Amino acid sequence: MGTIRNAMRGHILVGPSSLQVTAAHFTVQLDLEKKSSSQPTTRPSLRPSLRYSPTLWCSTMGSATKPIIISIFLLLFFFTISLCKSREEDPTPTPWPHQFHSILFMNYSGSLQMIDLWYDWPKGRNFNIIQDQLGKLLYDLEWNNGTSFFYTLDSNKECRTAQVEVGILRPNWLDGAKYLGQRGVDGFLCNVWEKVDFIWYYEDVVTKRPVHWEFYTGRNAHVMTFEVGAVLEDARWQAPVYCFEKKRDDGGSDPTAPSVTNQLFSRAFTGWST
Repeated sequence: MGTIRNAMRGHILVGPSSLQVTAAHFTVQLDLEKKSSSQPTTRPSLRPSLRYSPTLWCSTMGSATKPIIISIFLLLFFFTISLCKSREEDPTPTPWPHQFHSILFMNYSGSLQMIDLWYDWPKGRNFNIIQDQLGKLLYDLEWNNGTSFFYTLDSNKECRTAQVEVGILRPNWLDGAKYLGQRGVDGFLCNVWEKVDFIWYYEDVVTKRPVHWEFYTGRNAHVMTFEVGAVLEDARWQAPVYCFEKKRDDGGSDPTAPSVTNQLFSRAFTGWST
């Protein structure tokens, strides 16, 4: 009896009156019965049965059925490939690049903001330049030691500071997010994840870029641009001197005031992280 090796880590055994195919994951038994010689034809009749097991056995009696067996074997081969693909693990969100620049449009119950976001993980800093619609231009500067500055650069010289338990978001902050499937948003087909009932994160299926964020508060962020590797010059990361002055009665620094980004994200890392 000869043996033919195949790509399914199995083998085909060929004998004078039988043919046997072995591969992984399935068992197929094909019993062949020849009709009585008194009948006008000698065409065999097949009674197939299919069951799942760690091994595939496909056997027949009679070498005349080789073309049928080979066809069934090919069908099972492609069926196995399809089944393996269906059992692949759910996709995972792409980690953030260590440095990037993004422009976001934020909508919160009709209140609109444009956010100029600079993320710089190697230097432990994150900067949100926030333009309220027909309103103030606000600066939200966050450091990995938990210190944040929230200020304006106009003549009012407003500044608030905050000290939180966590620093800026890690590049892999979406680890452990629950995969929800694919959905269309803003004209893109996206993979969607949910992180501890806090954020619903939409990522383009093709480019793996973030497209849309939905927060539990009702805020919606639409990602307009996403420049990987873009870095803001160091001089722009310096908070103004009046942020370091002593607290004044007329409204100076407030050490308990949370910054905008920390209001949105700190919950994911203080008792909500996986």
